[in-house]
Amino acid sequence: MGKGEINIIVTILGGLVMVLGLGSKKLEESPVPATLLALLIGILLGPEVFDVIDPKELGEKTTILETTARLVLGIGLISVALRIPKAYPRTNWRQMLTLVFLGMVLMWGVSTLLIYFILGIPFWLAALIGAIVAPTDPIAASPIVTGPVANKNLPDRIRHAISFESGANDGLSFLFVFLPLLLLTRPTEAALTHWLTTTLLWEVLGATVCGLLLGYVTAKLLKASEKHNLIQENWRLIYTVALSLLAVGGGKLIKSDEVLLVFAAGIAFVQVVSEDERGEEEKGQEAVNRFFSYPIFALFGTTIPWSGWAALGWSGVLLVVAILLLRRPPALLLLKPLLPSLKSTKDALFLGWFGPVAVAAIYYGAMAEHRLKEPLVWDVVSLIIFASVVVHGISSTPLSKLYGKATGERTKQP
Repeated sequence: MGKGEINIIVTILGGLVMVLGLGSKKLEESPVPATLLALLIGILLGPEVFDVIDPKELGEKTTILETTARLVLGIGLISVALRIPKAYPRTNWRQMLTLVFLGMVLMWGVSTLLIYFILGIPFWLAALIGAIVAPTDPIAASPIVTGPVANKNLPDRIRHAISFESGANDGLSFLFVFLPLLLLTRPTEAALTHWLTTTLLWEVLGATVCGLLLGYVTAKLLKASEKHNLIQENWRLIYTVALSLLAVGGGKLIKSDEVLLVFAAGIAFVQVVSEDERGEEEKGQEAVNRFFSYPIFALFGTTIPWSGWAALGWSGVLLVVAILLLRRPPALLLLKPLLPSLKSTKDALFLGWFGPVAVAAIYYGAMAEHRLKEPLVWDVVSLIIFASVVVHGISSTPLSKLYGKATGERTKQP
C-alpha cells in the first residue's frame, strides 16, 4: 500500500468522525444511528460502488479486520466497565452468571441448529459460526444504553444488564468459538485436550485472573499517584485508554483471551476507583471509544462479500430472520424466572431483542476465516452482522421510547 492510499484513508476516516460528530446530538435521538451511517458510508466507498477504498490493496483482509476489531473491542470494553456501578457485580453476580453463561449456551445452541438446518453445512462449521454470532456486542450496544433517549426511557437495571452481559460474554465466547475451531483443524482427541487445558485453563480462566490483577494494580497505582500529587489532571483522562491498550497488547503477548482480559481489568479497576473519581476517565474513554468505533463499521462496509451473499440466496435471508428472532428473545424469556432484575415480560422481551451482533463477531469471524481459509464463514457472519447493525440500530430509539411509555419508567430530564 502506497503513501497515496494511506493519506486517502486517513483523510476519509478523519472526515467521517468529524461529520458524524457535528450531528451527534441529533443522531442520538434519530432512528438512524451513527454506526449505521458509518456502515453505509463504508459501502459507498468500497470497491463495489465508488471504489475509493479496496481492502485487497490494504493487505490481507482478515488480518486487517481482526487487528482493527481487537483494538476497538479493547477500548470499548473498558468504556463499558467504567459505566457499570461499583456495587453492581457484587450485588447481581448470581443473575449475571446466569445471563452470561446459560444465556451464551442457549444462544450458541439455537444459532448452531439454525445455521446447520437452514444452510445444510457440516455441524462443527455451523457450531463455529453459531459461536461467533452468539454474544452481545458491547460496541453496538453502547448507543442503546447511553445517551438522552436511554437515560430517559430505560431503567438502570436494564442498561446495566446489557452493559455487563455485552462485556462479559464477548470474552467468554472465546471458549465456544475455539471448541469447534479446534475440532475442525485437529484430530478430535488433540482438539479436546487443547480446549480443556490451554483454552479453558489458561486462555479463559488465566486471562480473567490476569485481567483482575492488572485492573486492581493499575487502579492502586493511580490512587497512589493522586495521593502524592504526582499526576496531572489531563493525564487522568487518558489513563484508562492506556490501560485498554496495555490489556489488549499484553493479552496477546501472553497468548490468552485478550477480550476477556480487558473486561476483567476494567471491572477490577472500578472496584478501586470510586464513581466520582472516575467520572472524567469515563468521559475521556467514551470519546476515544466513539472515535475508533465509527471507522470499524466503515471498514466493515468495504469488506462486504456481495457475491458470497448472493450465493447464499434465500437461505441467507431466512437464516438472518431466524437468527434475529430466535437466537436471543426465547432464551431471555426462558431465563426470566432466574433473573430478578427482569420484573416483567416487557423487560425480558426488550433485553432479549437488543443483543446486537457487530465488532466482536467481526473479530472472531476474521480470525476463524484466517485460520480455516473457508470463505463461507465470513459470508455468513458478515451477513448476520449487517442485518443486526441495520435492524437493531434502526429499532433502538423507537423501541426504547415505546418501552419507557409502556412500563411508565420514564425519568424527567433536567
